[in-house]
Amino acid sequence: MECLFQKDYICSVKKRESILRSALRLLVNNGVHNTPMSAIAKEAGTGMGTIYNYFENKDELINELYLYIKEKEKTVFVPFDENRPVKTQFEDYYANFLDFFMQNPLYYGLIVQLQASPIITEKSREEGNRSVRPFMELLLHGQKNRIIKDIPAEELVMFIGGAVLSYLRWYFDQNEGQVSISNQLQLVWDAIKE
Repeated sequence: MECLFQKDYICSVKKRESILRSALRLLVNNGVHNTPMSAIAKEAGTGMGTIYNYFENKDELINELYLYIKEKEKTVFVPFDENRPVKTQFEDYYANFLDFFMQNPLYYGLIVQLQASPIITEKSREEGNRSVRPFMELLLHGQKNRIIKDIPAEELVMFIGGAVLSYLRWYFDQNEGQVSISNQLQLVWDAIKE
């Protein structure tokens, strides 16, 4: 495809997206450490030079994918509303978060690989954590009103996140069959409520 003048920006965006989509598929299917940039270039139908025009190295590309997923994740966490019951909002956030990853299994596949990876920079982690701010507000409000246990909110998020990832692993391992999240939701709520 030849790009001229005004179309250059559009072609550039499409090529970048193609590289990111190809990288996401390969990183999930082959593993982060088993996917060379050359394989990503081949999958994206481009040359190595083109990839390096967009990304300095594989770590930068992976950080971009991480932030892309975290940006999409923001749609799950609608603004916290202190006038709605804490439990109801918790249930909504939890169910929506599970549904987000069930609908986007490649996002889940990459996040699982990256959750404790040193590839993700501190800056990317800080930016990525913005997606859960409304959830943090909910937890802090629940603690202030003695609805949620007085445990550091970061620990609660880590615990709840672990429960989400464990449930999703089970969900995908059972070939995505018919599931109900009500039992899981009740278990997690019972664990964090005051």
